[in-house]
Amino acid sequence: MKGKSIVLALCLSGAAMFALGQSGDTVKIKDSYHEVNPYVNDNESCLQCHGEHVYTLTDTVFGRVSKEKVYDEIHIDRDNYYTGVHKSFACLDCHSMEFGEFPHPLETRYEEPFLCMDCHGYDETYAQYHFEDTEVQFQESIHNMEGFNCWSCHDPHSYRAFYRNSEDIAEAVVYDNNMCLGCHADYGNFMVLSDRDEINLIESHDWLPSQAAHFGSVRCIECHTEINDSVLIAHKILPKTQAVNDCAECHSRDSRLMHTLYKFQSKEERKAGLVNGVILNNTFVIGANQNPFLNTLSIIILLGTLGAIALHVLLRIRTKKSSKHGNA
Repeated sequence: MKGKSIVLALCLSGAAMFALGQSGDTVKIKDSYHEVNPYVNDNESCLQCHGEHVYTLTDTVFGRVSKEKVYDEIHIDRDNYYTGVHKSFACLDCHSMEFGEFPHPLETRYEEPFLCMDCHGYDETYAQYHFEDTEVQFQESIHNMEGFNCWSCHDPHSYRAFYRNSEDIAEAVVYDNNMCLGCHADYGNFMVLSDRDEINLIESHDWLPSQAAHFGSVRCIECHTEINDSVLIAHKILPKTQAVNDCAECHSRDSRLMHTLYKFQSKEERKAGLVNGVILNNTFVIGANQNPFLNTLSIIILLGTLGAIALHVLLRIRTKKSSKHGNA
């Protein structure tokens, strides 16, 4: 009989059956949030659950209360959201009105999300970002597979345009690489999209000298994408058999890093007269850190040294010959 009562209760309206409450004190909404988003108060109806690590459910029929965990997959960090690229949006700008109900109707789990091109594609407002070219690259990438889309790497609730807005290359490297490692270093996430065996990044890169230095100084995409001049960050992920494994690709005067990692800063730096000057300012890449003036000066010094040696040898020979004639 008790079981039947529970089943009957579950058939009641979710709104009538459950009362939702935050765990702990009421969250203090920062003034800075209101400065960037006029919908902060509306968003709190979602974030009172999704913005917390735990929440409480009260069964208004039987009077039971339980504390539940908000899993990472649906947890939204307020600070990350209100500093991300979509910081001015209301939740229901992108999610259907059905998400305004609690508990959410089952069909909302299968709702198709908006993707980058739905809002940014073929719009002159965003022409400078070349979203259309990025989309073409993605279509040609090995990431173009069922279940994989923009948000697989760029979480819409936290993504920041970190690369072009950061003065710290090292931070940009860590930020971008964490997108890759979210799947490639987390087998649970990796299995969602692949039937392959678990991969070991250390073993698969055992040919690379000084692994730690490379992993901390360059992004995965430096070696795993095709260089493209029309987009800021290449999105055509290549098969591993086509990945760069030639040291000279980066360790040379025409380093590919100038066309990838340092592309955004390189034009201004070149005006100062330094070839690969931005690399010189940020890190030491053997073979890539070159100064045209010093290169020319070193050649002059070398030629001068060789000339001095040749002149010295010539004078010694003439002196020796003169000595022989004098003795004769």
